[in-house]
Amino acid sequence: MPPSPRPRVALFVTCLVDAMRPRIGFAALAALEDAGCEVVVPAAQTCCGQPALNSGHAAAAAAIARQTIALLEPYEAVVVPSGSCAATIACHYPELLANDPAWLPRAQALASRTYEILTYLDQVCDWRPRAALEASVAYHDSCSGLRELGIKRQPRRLLSQVKGLRQVPLAGAETCCGFGGTFCVKYPSISNAIVEEKAAAIETSGADLLLSGDLGCLMNMAGKLHRRGASTRAFHTVEVLAGMADGPAIGEAP
Repeated sequence: MPPSPRPRVALFVTCLVDAMRPRIGFAALAALEDAGCEVVVPAAQTCCGQPALNSGHAAAAAAIARQTIALLEPYEAVVVPSGSCAATIACHYPELLANDPAWLPRAQALASRTYEILTYLDQVCDWRPRAALEASVAYHDSCSGLRELGIKRQPRRLLSQVKGLRQVPLAGAETCCGFGGTFCVKYPSISNAIVEEKAAAIETSGADLLLSGDLGCLMNMAGKLHRRGASTRAFHTVEVLAGMADGPAIGEAP
């Protein structure tokens, strides 16, 4: 029997990863290739449209959705290192285009094969990381990943395979960190109060590392931890899984 062809997947990097933490994109690429995928990074990709959607600009978000669908629909799967961006494509594109009979089926088809990366690696690829890291980690469940995509067990299952890694409980792991995209800009005092409580819980956990699946959340929490003088360092989960947690943490100088 001939070997099964490698799944051809599009890596949707996200604009925040591209601009602020490209290392996450390279870690995602390394993990997917190790899992046996042929990975393509479509050069014409842009923002998924989430900021416009969250700000009430539905027409602008729908225009971005059509552009993104046309770009990504040739691929067997679309993999995203962000729960919030993956949820925008998988959950909100069909809503945005619900009244467009030409685009709704295309949005639904793309939604059905769009995955957040930890879910794809764990549930579709049945991948097991080969990384090793002597550290204790606390995991934060980001709102979009948890509530819109059901991401809960997948990252913890993958992390349990990393040699030397110890997962420690985080009080309020499912509680919002206060980032919320444009929420932290519109309501800075509320956002700051929420992340202050989150940072205190992270410090109480005693974890060496803080992990999550959304860079926006991680930047928010890492910034607050730094301002509090905490020693906990923040990484995207896929960086640890790909064996790329040996460099500067999020918010640290190169």
